[in-house]
Amino acid sequence: MAFSSKTRKKDIQRLANGEELDLLIIGGGITGAGVALQAAATGMKVGLVEMQDFGGGTSSRSTRLVHGGIRYLKTFDVQVVSDTVKERAVVQHIAPHCTYPDPMILPIYDEPGTTFTMFECKVAMDLYDHLAGINENEHLKRFANYTLTKDEVLKREPQLNADKLVGAGVYLDYQNNDSRLVVENIKAAADKGGIMLSRVKANEILHDEDGTVNGVSAQDMIDGFRFEIKAKVILNAAGPWSDKVKGIDHDLHDAPQMRPTKGVHFVVDQSRLQVPQPTYFGSGTDDGRMIFTIPREGKTYFGTTDTDYKGDYEEPHVEMSDVKYLLGIINKKYPTAHLTIDDIESSWAGLRPLLGAPAGEEDEDEPDAVSGASKAPDASAPSAVSRGSSLTMADDGLITLAGGKLTDYRLMAAGAMDMIQDVLDKRFGEQFTLVDSKELRVSGGDFDSNHVDEALEAFAKEGEQHGLSHDDALRIAREFGSNAPQVYALADELEAAPGLSLAETITLRYSLDNEMVLTPVDYLLRRTYHVLFMRSSLDGLIDPVIAYMKDYLEWSDADEANYREELQEILDESDLKHLKAEAHAGNQETSESTDAVSGASKHE
Repeated sequence: MAFSSKTRKKDIQRLANGEELDLLIIGGGITGAGVALQAAATGMKVGLVEMQDFGGGTSSRSTRLVHGGIRYLKTFDVQVVSDTVKERAVVQHIAPHCTYPDPMILPIYDEPGTTFTMFECKVAMDLYDHLAGINENEHLKRFANYTLTKDEVLKREPQLNADKLVGAGVYLDYQNNDSRLVVENIKAAADKGGIMLSRVKANEILHDEDGTVNGVSAQDMIDGFRFEIKAKVILNAAGPWSDKVKGIDHDLHDAPQMRPTKGVHFVVDQSRLQVPQPTYFGSGTDDGRMIFTIPREGKTYFGTTDTDYKGDYEEPHVEMSDVKYLLGIINKKYPTAHLTIDDIESSWAGLRPLLGAPAGEEDEDEPDAVSGASKAPDASAPSAVSRGSSLTMADDGLITLAGGKLTDYRLMAAGAMDMIQDVLDKRFGEQFTLVDSKELRVSGGDFDSNHVDEALEAFAKEGEQHGLSHDDALRIAREFGSNAPQVYALADELEAAPGLSLAETITLRYSLDNEMVLTPVDYLLRRTYHVLFMRSSLDGLIDPVIAYMKDYLEWSDADEANYREELQEILDESDLKHLKAEAHAGNQETSESTDAVSGASKHE
């Protein structure tokens, strides 16, 4: 089924002509996408509007893990951990090409403010495995936790700082392609009849004569077209924007609920920071934060910060304080790396949709940013805020699903579906039979989740039969899963576009035809990982990709210029262009070439 700019125009017209929905979802991140798929699978007439690209806000800016948050056991959030560790396997089952098991190393240091001692680590891992049912699952038993001595840790990860290292734990967690997980849920919902619209903004919540929500006033962010969408039930699933969506419901006067915090990640080449498998350790700064270093696509990325955020929600920025904080920690934990800001090839900053304290209970003396502070964490620090979720219905009927983690998106969606089903039954006499969402595969997920590597290799061999190299065919299989044969088939119809390989041409064409790619950023940042993990080869793709998209989407020269400028702004932000210039300028003024964020590397 096509899902493209052409189907988008038809869907907008359907809604503008007055077609009423059973359910309208505001927010196209992972939470909204998960609800959309479950609703469409029940036969509900469901629509979704997202003012940016699908996943363009928070859900393409995560740590790219589906994990249970072992550190939350330290703050006794056992229920949160229990829910999420079970969900990891469920998400891997329904989206096997987006999520895969990848055991994590947890080095333990004897230092002030350490998150776990070796004893606490083993207890936490055993509880973690018990909550996840590791030993009861035939396919997961091989991932049961174990401990390593100091010597064993250093043999496995020789760049780690040996000082005060006492050992490590190894336990199961999962890597994830967050932006693809969103779009694969969206595609599956569209395939089941849902109307999924990116770059459509809800400007105002509408009400019937009794004061009950019954639609929204919306705007197409591409051409400015304004129209109304009628719906029996409206779900606010806007993540960090949840309070802002409540603000366009003028009959609602709820106190703010969200406490968004910013998380930052940096990517360096694996030759600069050699990490054999995902690693998770305390920051060593007495602030309660945990830091990830994760190998991916020949690169290593690391993060994250955790600072209260009150700036621009659409494009949170990396600050120099974020760079200093993370490089300081990484260079302490990996003392031979000597990373500087110039080693950072790409970066991203995202917002966590955390639930804040009830109105009136906030600590007004607490600073906005505490991730880098040398102080013991307390209940008001961002790193101590629970990752639990909230499902509420306002007096006028607006349902809000907020908080939570990417890992438990399906579980959150299932809870929301219970409420939505109940409202449709009681108010409108409409009855729907909910599906077993634990078996509801996302688009591209229709293959054996217990034998992923074998399945992807089989897909790759099929790609080779269409003239692709094994590496290109396997990359496509990993990105598109069971949809890969549809991508391969395009190789029989298309020739390589000027400046693009055949593999890149068919990947781009498939994404334009079937994944609602509307801008170069959609394709290069969220449908693929070119911006984040293939930065060195990206510049040569920009002109040919834009040329192909201009022809396909029938852009004017002005459209092309605008989209090119948008992409350049994203690249400048990801490249830390302005911060690097600032660091170089400061380096020239002070002549301190060995500063942690200077332009000169100590290893040179």
